[in-house]
Amino acid sequence: MHVILASEKERPEFAPEPYSTLSQRSLYQSLRNLSTQILALLRSRLSALPKLIHAEAEELVAQEERIDEIFKSLLERRIHASRIRVHGDYHLGQVLYTGKDFVIIDFEGEPARPLSERRLKRSPLRDVAGMLRSFDYAVHNGLRVQHATGLIRREDLQLLEPWARTWTTWVSVAFLQSYLRAAGQGEFLPDKQEDFELLLRILVLEKAIYELGYELNNRPEWVPIPLRGIRQLITAKDKG
Repeated sequence: MHVILASEKERPEFAPEPYSTLSQRSLYQSLRNLSTQILALLRSRLSALPKLIHAEAEELVAQEERIDEIFKSLLERRIHASRIRVHGDYHLGQVLYTGKDFVIIDFEGEPARPLSERRLKRSPLRDVAGMLRSFDYAVHNGLRVQHATGLIRREDLQLLEPWARTWTTWVSVAFLQSYLRAAGQGEFLPDKQEDFELLLRILVLEKAIYELGYELNNRPEWVPIPLRGIRQLITAKDKG
């Protein structure tokens, strides 16, 4: 998908553009604004959250500086890559299996964002981040459904959490390996491994924070999924 989106060199609307220092600074500012807004929303909704996750939510609110520290690392190096037109709302629900192939649908981007923002060229890793977060949703929604239907006891959910994380990790590894084999020919990804890892981590964190805001406003019972995803991302050991 990204190779095709980046292949149109003549039309300005689709032609790849360098990932400049201005692009990095603009991304950082948008990340900072998003995290400030969503953490303020979380702070205002603390009393309404289930008691089981109240302590985790309070802990995350206290980590605002840590989140900004991770985002600010984007400004510490020059990333050599390209910005292209991307899907904008890429997750498992946008990929349909026909029996012989896969079809990707709904290229209008995230509905909550203004159209002008959805048309902006971005790192294709934003779509990759969306799919990685989708795997986390898939496994935890599976646990929720099995608990709701009586197949899993509430007291067993915590015991199954490490297995859920293991499944998400290995599915993510398989997806990234396949993606890099296909997209590596596109020349739009960061040319250094450490830059790739940094940008991907930041964009996955951005996606999880966006999800937290969505769930707080629309599906409070789903808040634990992005909440715990964010906590795992910000406590992960930094790679030097």
